[in-house]
Amino acid sequence: MNALRLTLLSVLLAGCATGPAYHRPDVPVTAFKEAATLPAWKYAEPAELDKQGRWWLAYGDALLSELIEEAGRSNDTIRISEARYRQALALAASSRSNLFPFLDLTGGVTRGTGTGKVATSRRVGLEAGWEADVWGRVRNQAAASRLTAEAGAADLAAARLAVQATVAQLYFQVRVLDAQQRLLDSTVQAYERSLQLTQQRLRFGVATPADVAQAQAQLKTTQALAVDNRVQRSQLEHALAVLLGREPASFALAPAAHVAVKVPVAPAGVPSTLLERRPDVAAAERRVASANASVGAAQAAYFPDLTLSATGGFQGTDGAHWLTVPNRVWALGPALAVTLFDGGARRAQTDNAIAAYDATVAGYRQTVLDSVQEVEDALALLAGLEQESELLDAAVQASRESERQMLARYQAGTTDYLSVVTVQATALAAERSALAAQGRRLAASVSLVKALGGGWNG
Repeated sequence: MNALRLTLLSVLLAGCATGPAYHRPDVPVTAFKEAATLPAWKYAEPAELDKQGRWWLAYGDALLSELIEEAGRSNDTIRISEARYRQALALAASSRSNLFPFLDLTGGVTRGTGTGKVATSRRVGLEAGWEADVWGRVRNQAAASRLTAEAGAADLAAARLAVQATVAQLYFQVRVLDAQQRLLDSTVQAYERSLQLTQQRLRFGVATPADVAQAQAQLKTTQALAVDNRVQRSQLEHALAVLLGREPASFALAPAAHVAVKVPVAPAGVPSTLLERRPDVAAAERRVASANASVGAAQAAYFPDLTLSATGGFQGTDGAHWLTVPNRVWALGPALAVTLFDGGARRAQTDNAIAAYDATVAGYRQTVLDSVQEVEDALALLAGLEQESELLDAAVQASRESERQMLARYQAGTTDYLSVVTVQATALAAERSALAAQGRRLAASVSLVKALGGGWNG
């Protein structure tokens, strides 16, 4: 009767739990500075957004979409994160199993002496037990494992987003280098014609050997730039192949006829939305919650452990009749255990759990601040690059006109070839800078998408 009363009391007390209540750490971030100061800032239309989180569709490039989808299936970094997430799920399931009773089937045969005779003893039975989680130690441990698994899910999402963004940025760099290659190849052809013209003028005594040498130097320098551009493209192509889980030898990206000029504009929203959307922020917050549960588990070690156990079966030495009622055995009762002295081990474990919690809180706040900085940086960079691109486009138009007029004057014999070389170098530099700015705008837009957590939806 006393055992039954203690059992009922343990069940009633199982609703009690130690440990601090969890509240998400407060990070005072109210607005994005750069979003309020952008002169060309506008909110994206709903039609520009994809409800499935496929943010890359906003760029309107079918090949880019294929590459990102392939990376999602084949990238080994994503596979590593997915395997770690499955590990975390298994650990969470293992911890949760401790909340339930266990049931074991046991049996054995022993031979020995008892009352001066050698006899064989046989036994078979069931053993059951359950730790009445009065103070919440097991529940807190299970919660900590579950929350760690949720952090693992966010880590997996962060790994996917990082790979997707890297694929997009490398792809845009390749496309910009394609445009650079077309520019350099056409410039080389133009410089070859200029060299032929200068050599012809030298034969007629109009040009000087110095003019021919300048034309040759200009041609060779530009040819070297074209070679270097091709090397850079090959290296980026190799990096893309690895992201796709392929060997570089098995992957080739055909040159594009043009660079995608569509740079989607995304609404930055408010920081509270950012905190809910970024996977790294979500992972940091789940780790804070897990550490908080671990503090509760450590504090529960100060209280007694109550275990309920029961056994039942048969045991006897009569080989023919040992599975009969007279040989039936059973036991039922609770066990209470409390540590009276441990040399400070429980205090040390609790202090360790509290310190780990404080570290995760600081890590969470730092992750939030870093994420806000990334958004601010991307917004500022996009605004600056938009203005820079407009100025560089105007510079390209002006340099092309200057080059056209200077070539006409040189052919008419009213200026020297050094002046032609100067304006041609200026024109080439302006066009290359404009293409580079276009590539940086595309890369910055991808950085903004990544900073916003992979799109515009929750």
